[in-house]
Amino acid sequence: MEFPLISFVIVPLLMLLGLWLARTINQIRGVMVAGSSILLVLAVALTYCYLSARSAGVQDEMLFTSDMAWYAPLHINLTLGVDGISVAMLLLSAIIVFTGTFASWQMKLQTKEFFLWFTFLSLGVFGFFISIDLFAMFMFYEVALIPMYLLIGVWGSGHKEYSAMKLTLMLMGASAFLLLGILGIYFFTGAQSMNLVEIANHLHMDPKMQNIFFPMTFVGFGVLGALFPFHTWSPDGHASAPTAVSMLHAGVLMKLGGYGCFRIAMYLMPEGAAQWGGVFLVLTTIGVVYGAFSACVQTDLKYINAYSSVSHCSLVLFALLMTNYTACTGAILQMLSHGLMTALFFALIGMIYGRTHTRDVYKLAGLMKIMPFLSVGYVIAGLANLGLPGLSGFIAEMTIFVGAFSNPDTFSRTCTIIATTSIVITAVYILRLVGKILYGEVENKEYLKLTDATWDERFAVICLIFCVAGLGMAPLWIGNMIQGSVEPIVNVITSSL
Repeated sequence: MEFPLISFVIVPLLMLLGLWLARTINQIRGVMVAGSSILLVLAVALTYCYLSARSAGVQDEMLFTSDMAWYAPLHINLTLGVDGISVAMLLLSAIIVFTGTFASWQMKLQTKEFFLWFTFLSLGVFGFFISIDLFAMFMFYEVALIPMYLLIGVWGSGHKEYSAMKLTLMLMGASAFLLLGILGIYFFTGAQSMNLVEIANHLHMDPKMQNIFFPMTFVGFGVLGALFPFHTWSPDGHASAPTAVSMLHAGVLMKLGGYGCFRIAMYLMPEGAAQWGGVFLVLTTIGVVYGAFSACVQTDLKYINAYSSVSHCSLVLFALLMTNYTACTGAILQMLSHGLMTALFFALIGMIYGRTHTRDVYKLAGLMKIMPFLSVGYVIAGLANLGLPGLSGFIAEMTIFVGAFSNPDTFSRTCTIIATTSIVITAVYILRLVGKILYGEVENKEYLKLTDATWDERFAVICLIFCVAGLGMAPLWIGNMIQGSVEPIVNVITSSL
């Protein structure tokens, strides 16, 4: 069975062409709806094909592979392939792009240019997840980062120029470390190609070199995954970004960090991971608790969700560093869960801000009476965030903490106990926030004139709620899909311990 993975790159390119040719706002919307719908259908079809191939007994590490020479002197190829983790990330990306299109339906400022850069960002994300050549992955990684500067700087709010500059400089600085790490892998393994599967299966880097290049690679990806103390770009960037960009950025782009740390840094340099694991485990434990505490003291809705994202994304890296199958499976589930629920959060915050023109918690009250649909959606997002059973956050966090505590060493268990305090802290700020802005008397009487969600906003919110509840109530099929992909990487890492 074959699947044209290159279509995940071709469709966004065709969308860019269609947007360039579009002349009216309805044509622009039509291109975005058609393109994002096709990407979602492709992602669902890929998921079905992948599950069918696995159930038929196909055991290849990567499926639907293709290879095309790109730059022969440096053995750079456009090598494509997917495993269960990649398929899950592609499905998540397609859902966020599709719902983000409807969340931006009312965009009026330079609509064509906004969607051009939004699609360009999507192109980088999809290209990254289907690539298994290190150079191609790095290229698409950079493609995904570049549009953020303009999307925040032009269409953002608040201190948008400062936030855009800070985000771009910190992520580009991290990219320099990442490039050094990739070059170290290529030259010090004696590889004849940059195919990460071939490097992992047939080559081995000297442990001394791994100790040098592992922290570069892990930090390079980790900065995008909100690794403490390099996370400071994230709250400012999220707070200033327009709604759909916040959805895609927090929902998908930050997942490139966790995916890269697991797939490249830990998989290709397992001895380096063993050597440096304790250091980064301390940093991620701090990040989990610090992000939750920071969310407690914020008064801006976006900053609250941004610091919550720091906590949850730190939890992903925390789980990966535990290097056992259960915790690493939980990390992938957490990436999916956080991607969906934070996209839902940012969509709802954007819709509320578009009506009230404020994100200050102390200026909002009684929204349940004015906007019941948006308020109920916000409650569901909050319950998912604090880990209510039946929603996606519960199964992901439970899997992480069970897996992390199963490590017999005292250090891992101590870190796990500290990290679990974030559950209580999260419940505190979510419940306080919901009680403050949704219930009580309406303080600003002008809000009584406001309307509830429009049809396009309702559609985006319902889709995301359905996915959050679906993952929470039926996680087994996702677990089965990623099982065969997580085990080989964990086995390589644990063999070096």
